[in-house]
Amino acid sequence: MFDQVVFAGGGNRCWWQAGFWDVVQPELALAPRVIAAISAGAATACMLYTRDSEWVMRYYEDVLRHNKKNAYWGNLWRRGAPVFPHYAIYRRALLDIYGEPFAKLAQAPEIRVGVSRVPRWLGARASVVAGLVAYNIDKHIRKVLHPTLGRALGFRPEFVRVQECAVVEELADLILQSSCTPPFTPVLRRKGRPVLDGGMVDNVPVGALDETPGRVLVLVTRRYPRPQTFVVAHGSQQRLYVQPSRKVPISSWDYTQPALMRPAYDLGRADGEAFLQRLTQLSELAVRQV
Repeated sequence: MFDQVVFAGGGNRCWWQAGFWDVVQPELALAPRVIAAISAGAATACMLYTRDSEWVMRYYEDVLRHNKKNAYWGNLWRRGAPVFPHYAIYRRALLDIYGEPFAKLAQAPEIRVGVSRVPRWLGARASVVAGLVAYNIDKHIRKVLHPTLGRALGFRPEFVRVQECAVVEELADLILQSSCTPPFTPVLRRKGRPVLDGGMVDNVPVGALDETPGRVLVLVTRRYPRPQTFVVAHGSQQRLYVQPSRKVPISSWDYTQPALMRPAYDLGRADGEAFLQRLTQLSELAVRQV
């Protein structure tokens, strides 16, 4: 039914994608050839082909149980102690989650993970500020589905295949580079050049898709001023966008409330069940019309 799938970024909100997928994939026997993904959407896509969602939720509940803050400001005065705990926790989680079942990804669809190359004329530090400002204007003020300001500033996308990662450490590095959002992470480099979160160019990475005819499923993680499901024609492609039925009840970089992962996941499951019901109704209507 869908030759290609897109997993937008969104940090913890991507638990909505996992819930949706866990309901819809078995019913429709989804077996995409290509998955395009950004940031935590890439982490989710890899998780779905290596681990059970319930196992990963339990893992995070255990790991985050003792993390009480998203910022430890007292560490400003302690040499080598990070103010933000996210990078170390996230990297350890990626290694633990994908480490044992890493070989399974060789049999997964081709997963293309996006990073943003920063404009050479700005430099790494200025690019962080400019990129974050442009991203927030596009998403929160303009509320556009596909941002344009990042490209206008000179940010450029680069997509890397998960299957190019020879070891789990390379995969962890790739997902962290795709998720690079200072101050929650340091500015990261890929092949010696600084990169930022792939969402600085486009948080919904349709630019990584093949231009082949067919249907594409696009799973976003935030609410846009559009119907919950809508179709965008792109040449001979029909791109079906699905967004949450309401705001996903967890913040992207909140590492203090792992219990909220469950409501986000359950919302995805409920939206997945509603999605399947709509497909059934449309199919029955088409049969009656024939």
